[in-house]
Amino acid sequence: MRLQTGLKLALNITLHSKLRSWLTVIGIVIGVAAVVAIVSIGAGLQQNVQSRLSGVGEDLITLSPGGRGASSGFRGGGEGGGATSASNLTVKDIRVMQSINNVKFVEGLVTGRAETYYLGEKTTLSVNGVDPLVWQYMVTSELASGRLLGPADSNVIVIGSRIANQTFKEPLYLGRSLELEGKPFKIIGILKESAGLGGGDDGTVFMPVHSARSTLTTADNQTFNSIVVKVTDVSAITQVMADADAKLALSRHTSNLKKDYSLRSAQAQAQRLSDITSTMTLFLGAIAAVSLIVGAIGIANTMFTAVLEKTKEIGIMKAIGAKNRDILIVFMLNSAMVGLVGGLLGVSLGALASKLIPSLGVSLFLPGGGAMTTVISPTLIIGSLALSVGIGIISGVIPAYRASKLKPVDALRY
Repeated sequence: MRLQTGLKLALNITLHSKLRSWLTVIGIVIGVAAVVAIVSIGAGLQQNVQSRLSGVGEDLITLSPGGRGASSGFRGGGEGGGATSASNLTVKDIRVMQSINNVKFVEGLVTGRAETYYLGEKTTLSVNGVDPLVWQYMVTSELASGRLLGPADSNVIVIGSRIANQTFKEPLYLGRSLELEGKPFKIIGILKESAGLGGGDDGTVFMPVHSARSTLTTADNQTFNSIVVKVTDVSAITQVMADADAKLALSRHTSNLKKDYSLRSAQAQAQRLSDITSTMTLFLGAIAAVSLIVGAIGIANTMFTAVLEKTKEIGIMKAIGAKNRDILIVFMLNSAMVGLVGGLLGVSLGALASKLIPSLGVSLFLPGGGAMTTVISPTLIIGSLALSVGIGIISGVIPAYRASKLKPVDALRY
C-alpha cells in the first residue's frame, strides 16, 4: 500500500469520528500547551538571571568574616548589608589575598547603615567605605553623572540611582549635600541603574574608607567588614578561591571545621541560581507532562474504539489483498495524525500564553524583582511537535497491532 493511500484512509477514519477525535485532540493540546508555556518561562528565567548576574561582576570574590553566611551580597555591602557581628578582617588578610596568583586588585570594605537627612526628610541608608585607588576598577555600575571617588577626596560621596531618584521626595543632583550621622557629605557622582540582582549598588552610598570609619558607629580603625578580590581571568576563580582558602586557613590558624571566614563568588551564585531555575522548570514540566499522559490514554481509547468500529472494513480490506502491515500503517498514521493536530494546536496555544504572560506584568521571584520574560526557541517547537506525534504513535501501537492481526473471516462476520 502506498503511503498516500494510507494517509487517505487514516484521514477518513478521523473525519468519520469527529467528536471523539476532537475530544482526544483537546487532551494533547492542553498537555503540549502547558509544556511549551512552562519551558519557555523557565528558559526566559534563566536568561534573565544570567543577564542580571552579569551586572554583579563575575570576576569578583568576596571574603567575609564570621564563617558561612556572615554577610549578604558580593561586595559586603549594598542595601541591607550592614556590619557583621564578627568584623575580624584586617590588613593582614588583604596582604594574604594580594599574595595569591591571578589576583588583580584587592579592596577592604567598611560597611554599615547611617541615619541620613535631606531637606527635612530622614531615612537610613547603606554605606560602603571603599579604597578610592582600587574601587574605580572594581565598581560594577557605570556613572550616570559626575565622577568616581579619588584618593584625595574627603567628605564626598557617590550614590546609587535609587537614592538619587526614589529615596527622597526631591531628586538628588551633583553638588547637593546629604547629612549622614550628623556630618555633611557632598555628592560628586551618581551611578546608573544596576543590572545586578537585588538592585546591585542602586541603594548604596559610597565614600572613602577613612570617612566611613569616622562616620559609621559600627566601624573601627583596625578591621574591615569584607574584602573584595578581582581576578585577572574569570576562568581562574576556582583556583584563586582554593589558594585563598588554604592561605587564609594557615594565616588565621583555623581548620575546615572552625573557619571564621567565608569565600563567595558571583560565578558560584550564578550557577546555583541556574540550577534552581532548571530544577524548577523540570518539576513544573513534569507536572504538565501528566496531562500528556492523560492525552495518550485518550488516543489509545479512541484507537481501540476505531478498531472496533472498522472491524468489518478491515475484513474487507484483507479480503481484497491488504496485508497486516498495510492495516498497521493505516491505524498508526491515524493515531499520529491525532497527535500532530494536537501538537500544532498545543504549540500555538502555548506560544500565545507565553507571550501574554509578560504583558500581564508578572514579576520574577528574584531579589530585585523585574519583569518576566519568556523564550520560545525553534528546538522547543520542533521538540513539542515530535513529542506529540510520538505520543500519538505509541498510544496507537497496540490498537493498530490488534487490527492488523484480525482474521478476514472473523472481521467480516463481526
